[in-house]
Amino acid sequence: MELLLETVALYSLKLAYETEGHSPILRDDPLMGSCDREVFELLIRRGDVAGIQTEIGRCLDLALGAVDGVDTVLGRELCRLASDFSAAQMMTQLDKPLIALRDYLRDIR
Repeated sequence: MELLLETVALYSLKLAYETEGHSPILRDDPLMGSCDREVFELLIRRGDVAGIQTEIGRCLDLALGAVDGVDTVLGRELCRLASDFSAAQMMTQLDKPLIALRDYLRDIR
């Protein structure tokens, strides 16, 4: 799950900050900050669903800004997927919404 969380964060940051013609954002980029695999691994070991949701939520907020907010078709769909992710209360409930977010962010970036 750490890789899935990191991938969602990476795609969000790519959408928000990556520009054509410039170096791509990679997993080891300082921009990833607290959204790297090791941080997510620690949160998973602790069973900290709220902590995971907070870290991913910050990245998704940046992605939402990159698609011009909730008043766009892309923004509304991203909000819907983010809401599904935020509704999870147990670790086992995170997988499906995370996969949906990953796939959506990959497609729109």
